[in-house]
Amino acid sequence: MSIRAAMHEIGSKMLEGLINADGGDYRGRTIPCDKGEPYEFIGYREKKLLTVLGPVTVKRAYYYDRQGQRGCCPKDSTLDIVGTSYSAGARRMMSKVGAYRPFGLGHEDLYELAGIVVSAKEVERMSERVGRQVEAFHGEEACAALAGDVVSKKPTIPKMYVCMDGSGVPMTKKETAGRQGKGQEGQAKTREAKLGCVFTQTRVDKEGWPIRDELSTSYTGAIEGAEPFGWRIYKEAKRRGMDWAKEVNVLGDGAPWIWNIADEHFPGATQIVDLYHAREHCWNVGRACFGQDREKLHQWVESRRRELDDGRVGDVIKAIGQMSSLPGYNKEVCEREIGYFGKNSNRMRYAEFRARGLFVGSGVLEAGCRTVIGQRVKQSGMHWTVKGANSILALRCSIMSNRWEDFWEHRAAA
Repeated sequence: MSIRAAMHEIGSKMLEGLINADGGDYRGRTIPCDKGEPYEFIGYREKKLLTVLGPVTVKRAYYYDRQGQRGCCPKDSTLDIVGTSYSAGARRMMSKVGAYRPFGLGHEDLYELAGIVVSAKEVERMSERVGRQVEAFHGEEACAALAGDVVSKKPTIPKMYVCMDGSGVPMTKKETAGRQGKGQEGQAKTREAKLGCVFTQTRVDKEGWPIRDELSTSYTGAIEGAEPFGWRIYKEAKRRGMDWAKEVNVLGDGAPWIWNIADEHFPGATQIVDLYHAREHCWNVGRACFGQDREKLHQWVESRRRELDDGRVGDVIKAIGQMSSLPGYNKEVCEREIGYFGKNSNRMRYAEFRARGLFVGSGVLEAGCRTVIGQRVKQSGMHWTVKGANSILALRCSIMSNRWEDFWEHRAAA
C-alpha cells in the first residue's frame, strides 16, 4: 500500500506536468463568442482537480465576455472538467461504485482499492450527476433511432422480445405524500419503478427450447408513469432494430398498463403472459379454497398447470368456477382470478407459442428486476427520492446493458 501511494504521488506529478505542458492553453487575446462580444483574455487561473492518481493543479487561461458578463476557460471543455473538480476518470470510478454499493461503503471501497479520498456524500452527488448524464446520452440515442437518424441498416432479427414489469422502491415520506398504500395505515411507502428489457432470439436448442442471443439484453427503466415509460421502451426497441425484426413479442404479467403499452406502441406484436405468473394465479385460488389440505391443493394446481401448458385456459376457468361447491370456497378470489384468465386467455396460448419456438416466461426481466433494481435500491433501511433513484437506475441499466463504455467514449470524443 505504501508503494502504491508513492507511485500515485509520482504519477500525479507527471500527470500535472503533462496537463500543464500547454502553458495554460492560451488561445490569443480574444476568442469567438456565440453571442455578444468576443471573450477577452484576462489571465490565468488555477484549479484543483482530483484524478485517479491523486490531486493535481491545472493552469487554465481565463477569458471573459464583458457584454454578456460571463467567463470561461476553454481548457475545461478540453479536459471535460467544466463545473467539476473531479477528472473524468475519478467521476467514472465514483459513479460506478455508487451504482453497485451503498454510498457509505462506496467511499471506503474507493480508498481501499484506488487510494481515492472522497466522502460518502461526494460519491452520492457524483453518482446522481453522472446518472443524469447517462440518462440524457441514452435518451439522445433513442430519439435519434426514433427519428430515423441512424443511417446504417441493422441485420435482420428473427425474433425480438420486449418485456416489462414493475417493482416497488422504498421512498422518503415526501415522495409518497398523499399516495394511497396497501398497508393498514393507507400511506404508500414505495413508488413503482418500471423496468423494460429488449433481447433477441435467433435459434432453438435440439429439443426446441428457445435460446436467447448472447449479450443481446438491454435494459431501460425509471420511476415514472405508464405513458412516458411506454415511449421509453418503444424508443429502446427502435434503437435495437425493431424495424428489422421479423417477429416482435411482448412478454409481461397481467398488469393492464403493460398491455396498454403493447397495444399502443407494438401493434401486431404477439402478446404473451408470463407462464409462471399465470401458474401463480392458480396457486392463489388453490390456497384460498383448500386451506391446509396440501394434498388436494397440489393435485388441483397440478391439473391446472397441465391445462395451462396446453393452452386450455377455458378449462382452467371452468375448474375455478366449479370451486363454488367446496366448503372453503372464496368467492372474491375466484371471481377475480376468473376475470384475470378471461382477459388474458389470448395471451396464454402456450402450446402454440412453444410450437413456434417462443419464450413463454419473462425470467430475463424477473432477473433484471432483482439485479438492476432490487440489489441496489431496495436494501434494508434505504429510502430514496425519485431523482436519486432514477439516477442510480440509469447507471445500472447502462452497465447491465453493456453500454457503459459507449457513454464515456462519447464524452471523450465530444
